Amino acid sequence: MTSDLFAPPGAPWQRVSPALTKVRRILRIPLLVLVAVVTATLAITRAGPGWLTPLVAVVAVGALALAAWTWFWAARNTASWGYAEDEQDLLVTGGVMFRRLVAVPYGRMQFVDVQAGPIDRAFGIASVTLHTASTETAATIPGLPADEATRLRNRLTELGESHGAGL
Repeated sequence: MTSDLFAPPGAPWQRVSPALTKVRRILRIPLLVLVAVVTATLAITRAGPGWLTPLVAVVAVGALALAAWTWFWAARNTASWGYAEDEQDLLVTGGVMFRRLVAVPYGRMQFVDVQAGPIDRAFGIASVTLHTASTETAATIPGLPADEATRLRNRLTELGESHGAGL
C-alpha cells in the first residue's frame, strides 16, 4: 500500500503549525483579489477594441478563481507537512497531489538554516532547512512554531556533530 511508503518508522509525524495556512493565505490571496478588482474595473470602465473587454473580464474571473483555489490549497498543503526524528535520519514529508518523503541522514548534514519573514514572525512560525552536499537530499520544514524551530535546530546541530557531519 502506498500509505506505508510514506509512514515514518516508530513515532508518528510531527505536524507543522496551522498558522502556516494563515500566512500563505495572507501572502497570496490579496494580490490575486487586487488583480481581479483592477481588471474588472478596466473591463467595466474602459472602452477598447471589442476583443479586449472580454479578455480582461476573463483575467478578472480567473484571478478570483485562483484566489478561491488558493484558500483551500493552503489548508490542505499545510496538513500534508510533517517530520519525524529517527535515530539516524530526519524524515520530512509534504505534498498533497505529489507526495514527497526525504530522509536526511544526520551525518550528511552540513548546516541547518532557520528563516522567518516579517509575517512569519508575526504569527510565531519559522522554516527550518537542512542542507547537505546534495541538493536532492536537502529538506525544508515550513511553518514550525518558533520555539520548536529553535529546539529542532539545536538538536540537529548536536546530532550532526555527533555523527561526524560538517556542522
